[in-house]
Amino acid sequence: MIKLDILSDPICPWCFIGKTWLDRALEKRAEHPFVIEWQPFQLNPTMPPEGMDRRAYLETKFGTKAEAARVYAQIDAAARAAGIEINFEAIRRTPNTLDAHRLILWAGVEGCQNAVVSALFRGFFLNGRDIGKTDDLCAIAQDCGMDGTLVGRLLAGDTDRDEIIARDRQAREMGVRAVPTFILGGEAVVPGSQKTAFWDEVISDILDTDTDPAAEARH
Repeated sequence: MIKLDILSDPICPWCFIGKTWLDRALEKRAEHPFVIEWQPFQLNPTMPPEGMDRRAYLETKFGTKAEAARVYAQIDAAARAAGIEINFEAIRRTPNTLDAHRLILWAGVEGCQNAVVSALFRGFFLNGRDIGKTDDLCAIAQDCGMDGTLVGRLLAGDTDRDEIIARDRQAREMGVRAVPTFILGGEAVVPGSQKTAFWDEVISDILDTDTDPAAEARH
């Protein structure tokens, strides 16, 4: 098996698109070789804890309303190509995602990390949920089989805040500047939202190497 670390932020549309393409490849290959772990990367590490108005955020980030519209038209086209219809009108606020990353970390311990990541993406991009709010995060945790009451108690404190900040900082020190970023086996870095065909080829190459007697002999 090969570790596949995915650096991502649950408010990153390209991360949602990239996960969708990857999931399609994994669904076709039940014998895929990956052990997946989601790693934190905050697009906006200085975001106020309460988040900010979505329109103000976009205009601040992209400079003008027109430029924000241009960029998000490209995102919308890419999302639709992946079969995702993002409900931009439903997204009223851009949240701080530190607590969402804490939830993802705990979901890894509970064995439901992929389900929680999917629920965060769907909640934010399809339903306009404020995934910076404790109530929304607890509901998502509960829906994915976690103890929502326990998650709420943990979110009320500082459990693993420093861990998330440290992992985020480590990613930046490694040179990561955008997500999604995929790291195969702790070595090969694959940036961006790669389509299903790319992952089909990667999986086939890994499985073919693992079953090739000549490759085994070379090792």
